[in-house]
Amino acid sequence: MFVDALKKQNPQLIEAAITLWRQGAILPDTYVIDVDQVLENGSKLLKTANDYGIELYLMTKQIGRNPTLAQRLIELGYRGVVAVDFREAEVLSEHQVPLCHVGHLVQIPDALVEKMLRLHPQVITVFSLEKAQQISKVAQSIGVVQPVMIKMIAESDQLYPGQEAGFMLNDLDNIVQQIQMMPGIKLTGLTHFPCLLWDDKQQSTLPTPNLQTLLTAYNRLTDMGVGIQQLNAPSATSCSTLPLLAEYGITHTEPGHALTGTIPANHAGTEPERIAMVYITEVSHQFSGISYCFGGGYYRRGHASKGLVFSSSSSTVQTASILPLDDSSIDYHIPLEGHYPVGSGVVMCFRTQIFVTRSDVALVSGIQTGRPVLDGIYTSQGMLKQGAFYG
Repeated sequence: MFVDALKKQNPQLIEAAITLWRQGAILPDTYVIDVDQVLENGSKLLKTANDYGIELYLMTKQIGRNPTLAQRLIELGYRGVVAVDFREAEVLSEHQVPLCHVGHLVQIPDALVEKMLRLHPQVITVFSLEKAQQISKVAQSIGVVQPVMIKMIAESDQLYPGQEAGFMLNDLDNIVQQIQMMPGIKLTGLTHFPCLLWDDKQQSTLPTPNLQTLLTAYNRLTDMGVGIQQLNAPSATSCSTLPLLAEYGITHTEPGHALTGTIPANHAGTEPERIAMVYITEVSHQFSGISYCFGGGYYRRGHASKGLVFSSSSSTVQTASILPLDDSSIDYHIPLEGHYPVGSGVVMCFRTQIFVTRSDVALVSGIQTGRPVLDGIYTSQGMLKQGAFYG
């Protein structure tokens, strides 16, 4: 999906990934992240958001919940991160990464509510009265008042499978009344997802019906006299979409793919954020005229279409088509159209969610100055790998 953009915006990253692979410093099925470029992208996002009066919460699931990279970005001026599920919240909090927003896509299990409250997140999203009541009860017991957001849904809204959740818009008055009666929590925000999406036909990132639902809920609460301090509209956040969000009065959003330049709008390499992440693997074998690479990092919504194939020793580079994978099967291997020598390196660049893969994550600094340094290798869940035989 992003190979052409990668060659245009960051050919140094390709060279660094291949060099590390040839040295045996990284294995196949590794995402290589250009730390310096991520920080540059993060700086651009932060400046644009500040210009438009929007606060950004860092999204780390796309980069494997990596606490080291999160901390580096926070040093730029970000307040903290959004943890989209409780596993991410655990990993990041164990590394003292400040949690700003928890509970959005996945609620906090009862057994973790007290732990999360003691970390003092800026806001917690709830989408059931039972969860709101549980947070209220625990908050009272430890003597805090926790700000919460509610996620509102209308019948016409777009929800991804596995993410069906939220209070119905037509029940807004009743929901708010009940939440306001719960001591220990304070309703301060509204959220939804996805609020913006890339449109292939229009070749543009456009508002979804979900954004209108969010704004409708906000207007109704304003009329009710409920002070909403945070209007959170995640999805497709980038330097190009922040001005649009500001026009709608959005106060907070959560960049993820923009940090690595892998937003759909950047498929031609024209966005301010530059590509900062590649996937490297290796040809394992051939079968029935097809070459198969080591898998583990395939993401079924990644739109991976082609890869760059490198000889293990020469400078020859070939472009290979990635054949479709059966989404019902495990990605043990990734098929390439054609015959490529066993042991050849393959660089791919596509939209991914590293936290759902089995891949390694290699953080590399110095790429942009021609002196790449392997800072560390992590699991897809953000844990530093210790005692690995290859580094």
